[in-house]
Amino acid sequence: MRTSDLIQFDIKNKVAYIQFLRTDKYNAFVREMALAFQDILSACQEDDRVRAICIVGSGKAFSAGQDLAEAIDPDNGLSIGRIVEEHYNPIIQLIRYIEKPVIAAINGVAAGAGANIALACDVTIASEKASFIQAFSKIGLIPDSAGTFFLPRLIGFARASALMMTGDKISGEEAYKMGMIYKVCPEEEFEKSYMALAEKLASMPTLALGLTKRALNKSMYNNLEEQLAIEKELQSIAGESHDYKEGIAAFLEKRKPDYKGK
Repeated sequence: MRTSDLIQFDIKNKVAYIQFLRTDKYNAFVREMALAFQDILSACQEDDRVRAICIVGSGKAFSAGQDLAEAIDPDNGLSIGRIVEEHYNPIIQLIRYIEKPVIAAINGVAAGAGANIALACDVTIASEKASFIQAFSKIGLIPDSAGTFFLPRLIGFARASALMMTGDKISGEEAYKMGMIYKVCPEEEFEKSYMALAEKLASMPTLALGLTKRALNKSMYNNLEEQLAIEKELQSIAGESHDYKEGIAAFLEKRKPDYKGK
């Protein structure tokens, strides 16, 4: 697994905490950081100790997206197209296809690809100090990192189109009110809130959460009949799991279930 001084990775209480540490650059991505992030996500996918993943920034930002100095450097061979293909597309695919809950904890500015990485996560919680910016139009680019896929589905076509074309900044509270994120909380309660959420999800039946995520992914393009069929298929898998049996037993015995994630 590639590691980097630009990302901190810890596992605590069954939660993998991934923190961006490029604080002086508002956690803007460079190649080293993007590739290390991919490797860490892949490791989380394979590690049975990890039952949930929480991504957070440091300093004043979650992530300002791509470091533009790297993007325009003629000596590194990194065109915009290559950056999207090799940095961001794999990150979004990993976030969506890892069958464990992925939480984005937005501590500050989330701009460009940083904003869209947050929107691709399963649950996004923000500090009241957070802000979201589809900054691409301000430099003559289009939204990438699946922004054009997720944002219209979260807040509707009209709002998504306006935010992407104007590049307007919206607050965490505004993002919450328009349905872009799950929750916004006071700055002083932010860390406690996202850690409690991550630990709650990590203690739940991980297999069922992963199958739920798979069904939601399919729902993005399935018709009704196809979605009913996938629900039946995945429910059959869940119904054979250890955690389903434990959940039923705990319900009947009026006790708290002890889920194993299997």
